[in-house]
Parts: sequence; structure tokens; C-alpha cells
Amino acid sequence: MSQPRRTSRRRAWTVLALPALACLLAACSAGPASGGKSDTAAPGHDTAPTAASPTPTGPPGTVFDSFHYSGADDPQLTAHGWHVRTEGGAPGIKDTWSPAGATFPADSTAQGGRILQLRATTDGTKPGTKQTEVSSTGTAFFNGTFAARIYLGDEPTSGKGGDHIVQSFSAISPDDSSANYSELDYEYMANGGWGSVGPQLDTTSWFKSDPPDRVTHPLKQHLKGWHTMMVTAVNGKATYTMDGKELFTSSGKYVPRENMDVHFSDWFIDLPFTGAARTWDMKVNWFYYKAGEAVSPADVQKTVDGFYATGTDYVNTVPKQ
Repeated sequence: MSQPRRTSRRRAWTVLALPALACLLAACSAGPASGGKSDTAAPGHDTAPTAASPTPTGPPGTVFDSFHYSGADDPQLTAHGWHVRTEGGAPGIKDTWSPAGATFPADSTAQGGRILQLRATTDGTKPGTKQTEVSSTGTAFFNGTFAARIYLGDEPTSGKGGDHIVQSFSAISPDDSSANYSELDYEYMANGGWGSVGPQLDTTSWFKSDPPDRVTHPLKQHLKGWHTMMVTAVNGKATYTMDGKELFTSSGKYVPRENMDVHFSDWFIDLPFTGAARTWDMKVNWFYYKAGEAVSPADVQKTVDGFYATGTDYVNTVPKQ
């Protein structure tokens, strides 16, 4: 089943304005000059960008980020509208959010060769638990196409398996109590949770946070590895697609009704056993958003390939909130 609503998780930070867009990128939505790339790593991206790197523009209503940053304290990460969570609250083990779990290492299996890595660790006690979340600030995500290439883990990177870990990609209203509350979720539970036996991927559309009012679809399947996860929210429907295959569609009241923030999160439902520390890693290769349009999986990848081909690490032409 889908998670109970994550009450008291909203942030206390001040929304940050995105920087002025600095230069023009020509034809950035076109496919790569090579006629298309596979998901193998591209050379030339094994070093982090400098804080002075330009912020190119692109097609109207587009966000793209390949997460080429030096660390959680990179000023470009904040300038590009991302926040590494340190505030308390839910979901999972409350008040265990740590910026230490957000890193940007090289990865030969990633397109472009670099990733956002979110690490959750636990020894089965609250003091020994750290969760990680990176979320957007300042950009008006509403209807359109949301997509990310994400690596899901079935086993811990180190330590004994069995934790009730959740690896998630979501778009969520900034305020849990909003009258127009909106949320679109991918949540992968390698070992299940809330009484459900894993592995399980939940795709869930929410209408209300408290009391919970949502519709969800569970996929009982091992998903270790890279996957392109998409949600197209247009024309009164929200459709979830993974690796080009449609998983679930919600409609009626279960569609976005207001601007949302994008979240990538790696967290624990509970602490089922104590012992030596375990480390769980979730990876994000890139994020893409197109406002107001349903973009096909093939066209999303073509556009992303085009950004990589031109060395474009970041684009944001969506109006600020």
C-alpha cells in the first residue's frame, strides 16, 4: 500500500529565488549530433563544475539538471533551486535528515558520468539513523511532464539487508494543509513496509494529505538498476510511465491542482532490527520537466541527449513561484 501521509515534514526555509538566466542555448531541444546516445557514460564530465559556470536558457517551460555539482554546499546547487534537507519532521524516522547523505560522485554507469547520490544509513536505532532528501525551491511545477533517471537498490551498499527502505521521486504541494493539495509519487520499497511484503513500487496520486485521500497502484517486482520514471499530468489525467511502459493513470480529483515542489528522498519506514550499520544508496542521473505538455518517453530522452551533447548541465525557463 502507499505510505501514510507525511505530516509535519514541510520545510522552514525561505524560498530562494533562482538566478537570472545568463546565456542563450541554441537548438537545445534537438537530438544529439551523433543521432542519439545510449545510456553509457559520456566522457568529459568527471570533474565538478565551478561556481562560475553559466546558466544557459533553453526552450520555454523547460527544466533540466544533470546534477554536476561539487557537493551539498556548492553555491550553484542553491542557485539552481535545490535544497538539501536538514529540518526535522516526517516521513520515516522523524528528525534524522542529514545533508551528509547528498553527494555528487562520478559514476561510469550514468549518462554524462556524474550523479546525485542520496544515502540513508541506520544501525536500527534513531541516534544511529540518517535519511537524505533533496528538493526543489522557487520553481512552479504544475501540469506537464516530470521525468528522472533513477537507480534503485534491492540490497544495501554495505551491511545486512532487510530494512524497510523507501526510495522516492515525488512532486508535492509545499503546504500539507492546502485546500488544493497535490502530490504525485513513485515509491520503491525493496523489502516492503506497512505490512506489505516487498519488493514493491507504489505509484500514487493524492487529493488530500490528512486524512489521507489517494489512489495507488502497486507493482510487485524487483527493480534493481537504472530506470526512467515519468509522470505526465495533462488534460485531467496523471499517467505514470517507467522505461516507456505505462503503469498507472489517475483522473478526476486525483490530479495536480496547484504548484508543487520536486523531491528525491531516501528514508526508512521504521527500524525493524538493530545491529551493525547498513547503508542504502539511491542515485539520480538527471531530472527533466516540460510545463503544460505531455512529452513521450522517446522525446524526453532525445531532448536529454541533446543537452548532454551540447555540454548543458542545467536549464530553467519555468516561471518562479
